[in-house]
Amino acid sequence: MLLSGDGHERESIDVDGPADAQAIVFVHGAMFTRTMWLPQRRALADEYRVAAFDLPGHGAYADESFRMEPAIDRLAETIETATDGSAVLVGLSLGGYVATEYASRHPEDVDGLVLTGSSANPVRGMELVTRANGVLARLATRPDLGKRAVDWLATRWVRNRDLEPDVEQAIIEAGFYPKQFGDAGPDIAGVNFREKLSTYPGPTVIINGENDKIMRRGERKHAAAAQDARIEVFADVGHICNLHRPEAYNARLRNFVRQRVVPRQ
Repeated sequence: MLLSGDGHERESIDVDGPADAQAIVFVHGAMFTRTMWLPQRRALADEYRVAAFDLPGHGAYADESFRMEPAIDRLAETIETATDGSAVLVGLSLGGYVATEYASRHPEDVDGLVLTGSSANPVRGMELVTRANGVLARLATRPDLGKRAVDWLATRWVRNRDLEPDVEQAIIEAGFYPKQFGDAGPDIAGVNFREKLSTYPGPTVIINGENDKIMRRGERKHAAAAQDARIEVFADVGHICNLHRPEAYNARLRNFVRQRVVPRQ
C-alpha cells in the first residue's frame, strides 16, 4: 500500500498491516531503496504496522544527495503519517546511523531500536576509513562504466539470494544508487554515534552478520554504550543479512518486539 499525498510522498513510503498494531519503521542502507525490506514487511504485516521509506539520494529521491537532516525529516514524516506516533526503528548500515540519530533526538517516538551493520563508530581511525571509502565510491561511480559495473554486481548479488521472484524483481527494478556511499561518507564521518546511542533509554538489539568485518567493528563497545542492548550474530552471513537470511532475520525481529518492546497504552 502506498500513502496518499502529493506525487513524491506516494512514491516514497510503503505501509502495510493493521493501523492499530505496534508500528515498525524500516530504514534502508546506502545503494538500496525501501524495497530491500520487502521480505520483512511481507512477513510481519500480519501482526504489525510496517512502513518503509526512501532516503535522500535513493529511489523516489534519486535526484538528491544523501544528507542526514533531510533523512531525519523523512523518518519523522513516516512516523507521523504511518503510525500512531511511535515505532520500533529497524536500520541497516546507513539506515542504522539514521535511526540512531533520530532516537537520540526523539526518544519518545522510538519504542525500540534494531541496528544492523552499523556498529562501527565513524570517529578517530574509522573517520578516516569512512572518508576514504566515500572518496573511492565517488570516483568509482563517476564514469558511466563504473555505475553499470556496480549495477551488474548488485543485480547478480540479489539474484543469488533465496528471495521470492517478485521480491527479487522489485528490488532490482527500484535500482541501485552506489554514488550515495560517497555522499553519505562525509556526512556521517566524525559523528560519535556511540555517544548518541548511549542517550537512548529504550531496548536495543544489534544484529550483525558474522562476516561483516568492517561494520561489526566495535559491536561490543557499541552494545555496552547503550542503556539496554543485546548482540545477535548470524553465522556465515555478511553485511546485508536481512536479505541473506530473511526468515531468520524476521524471526529475530518478531522475538525482539514481542519480548522486549513494551506496548504503548
